[in-house]
Amino acid sequence: MSVRDLLRVHGKPTREVYLDNENSGWVPKEVVEAMLPYFNSIGYGHPSITNRPGWEAFEVLEETSELIAETLRGDKEDVNFVHSGTEANNLAIVGSAKANRGKGRKIIVSDIEHYSVLLPAISLEELGFKVVRAPVDERGFVLADVLSELVDRETLLVSVGMVNHEIGTIQRMRELVETVKDRNPNAIFHTDACDAYARVPIDLSRLDVDMLTLSSHKILGPKGAAVLYVREVEVQPILRGALSSQTLWPGVENVPAIAGFRKAIELAFNDLEEKVERMASLRDFLIDSITSSVSDCMLNGPSGRERAPDNVNISFLRVEGEALTVELSMRGVYVSSGSACTSRILEPSHVMLAIGRKHEEAHGSLLLKLTRYHELEEMRYVSEQVRESVERLRSISPL
Repeated sequence: MSVRDLLRVHGKPTREVYLDNENSGWVPKEVVEAMLPYFNSIGYGHPSITNRPGWEAFEVLEETSELIAETLRGDKEDVNFVHSGTEANNLAIVGSAKANRGKGRKIIVSDIEHYSVLLPAISLEELGFKVVRAPVDERGFVLADVLSELVDRETLLVSVGMVNHEIGTIQRMRELVETVKDRNPNAIFHTDACDAYARVPIDLSRLDVDMLTLSSHKILGPKGAAVLYVREVEVQPILRGALSSQTLWPGVENVPAIAGFRKAIELAFNDLEEKVERMASLRDFLIDSITSSVSDCMLNGPSGRERAPDNVNISFLRVEGEALTVELSMRGVYVSSGSACTSRILEPSHVMLAIGRKHEEAHGSLLLKLTRYHELEEMRYVSEQVRESVERLRSISPL
């Protein structure tokens, strides 16, 4: 049965709750409205061309850079626009390795990094680099003592995500950065902060990272805009083409998307602490209500303030995660299973395996990511539908 047939047969549910914000999501109307003028009214020119539409486009880049730098307590000159977090991570890993290959050949990444960090790092083995994966504990925290043993004079680059995209672990970043820099002050430290931005505090005046990745769609902005923040580190462009207003990424910047990114940042950071606390409260309600009403389930990752405020990841024994996502979709609850980046590949999440989950536990996991727009009543509905869906699937399972 085709996707079109599925949609026609099952129809649209009477109630819908979208919790697949790890992968993609809707965009608030204020963000859409902020983008619209830049398609055909203002700023539709090339940001590096000296005419009025070009100046207007360049102003969007400047104002967004200033806003991002303000929220990070950094420098706007270090902001580089690309089109996705995947592009930013590839540029960070491959670009810095190629530019600094004479300073070392070892690259260290954590065992639970996003594939847009892991795969570029592995690709560098073809060029003679050695890639080492730093282990994590059962809650997803990188083991600082082991990391310290891995770092040596040959270590060129270390990349550890600030918040894990699947299980929400908030890494102890200052400790990890200091561990690396104490062992090798010349080692470059990159962090993928896509799932941290506007959820956990980021203060680059106190955190000695060299590169940092952000993504628009992870904060309810449009797809098509992201940032690689680069301090005093040499990075070699990995794409070739005509340069625009910046040197690390050729081609024309996606000005409408960057304008939407700017509005999404403004919305997210307005009363940020209140929004984060509210999300954390909804997260805890959802975790508690599901784990107390469904037998044989387990929370993946830490709890409380060590967990991202928007992240819920629970494994259900004797249930196939893909079947559960379909069942919930028919009930209007939209989530993802296993690894959000491998949902169409029936392999267990590498993150789940890294924290010690068995294959069947990884396959039976659900990832739910809420937003500041969700309501308590929606969480009640989701919890009820999860319970009923698990019970139904278990009742027909041969297991």
